[in-house]
Amino acid sequence: MSNLNAVTVVIIARDEADRIGAAIASAAFADAVVVVESGSTDGTAEVARRAGARVVETDWPGFVAQKQRGVDCAETPWVFALDADEQIPDALADEVRAALQNPGPHVAFTVPRTTYWQGAPIRHGAWSPDRRCRLFRVDRGRWGGTDPHDRWHPDGPVGQLHTPLTHQAYRNLSDHLRTVARYAELQADGLVACGRPARWWDWLLRPVVHLAKALVWKRGLLDGPRGVAVAFVGAAHVALKWSLVALRQDGVRK
Repeated sequence: MSNLNAVTVVIIARDEADRIGAAIASAAFADAVVVVESGSTDGTAEVARRAGARVVETDWPGFVAQKQRGVDCAETPWVFALDADEQIPDALADEVRAALQNPGPHVAFTVPRTTYWQGAPIRHGAWSPDRRCRLFRVDRGRWGGTDPHDRWHPDGPVGQLHTPLTHQAYRNLSDHLRTVARYAELQADGLVACGRPARWWDWLLRPVVHLAKALVWKRGLLDGPRGVAVAFVGAAHVALKWSLVALRQDGVRK
C-alpha cells in the first residue's frame, strides 16, 4: 500500500484497560494505531502501549473535540475511527485494504455495526441498522455533532463497506444503566444550554413513541427478551433526558 493509501486507526479512551487491547489487536492491518487517552486510572495508557499503539495523553474536552484531536494526531492520509469497545473483524479489515487501494472518488466510507447485549447480537430495534462513517480522508471532513453523539462530516462522495464492526457496548447491565444516566445528563445539559424547552409531550410521549418504534416498526420484538429490554431501557433514556431538561428549566424559573 502506498503512502497515499496509508491508514491510522484512531481510538479515544478513558478507563478502558479491559477492552483496549482487543480493539488494538483488531487493528493490526493498519499502518499505525493512535490512542488518545484522557485521565484513566486503570492503566489504559500502559496497556495500549504494550499492545503497540502510540498513546497521546491529554485532557477531556468532550467526545466531538477529542475525536477531532485524534484525527489531528494521525500522520497518514486516511483514518479509521474505532471505539475502545469495538473490534474490526478480519473480513472488514480486508474490505478496508481493498477500499484504500482503489477509493475512486470517495473521501469516506460508512461501516455497519452490530451491537451485542447480554452475550448476543441485537439485529433489530433502535440499534439496527447502525451505519456510521468510520473510514475517511483526514483532509476532507471534520468531526461534528453534539456530545455524546459525534459524527464525521465528509466533504465529498461517501462509499459503503459491508462487514459490520463488532460492538460490545456495555460490560454488564449496571454499566448500561450508568451510561444511560450519564448520557441523559450530558444531553440535557446541551439542550438547556441551547435554549431548547421541554414541553409535556417531550417527557411523556417521546418515550412511548421510542418504545413503539423500537419494538414494532423496527421489529425489536424479533430479538426476543433482549430486544424488549433494550427498547425499554432506550425509552427510559428518552424519558430521563427530557425530564431532566424540564426540571432544570423549572429550577431556572424559580
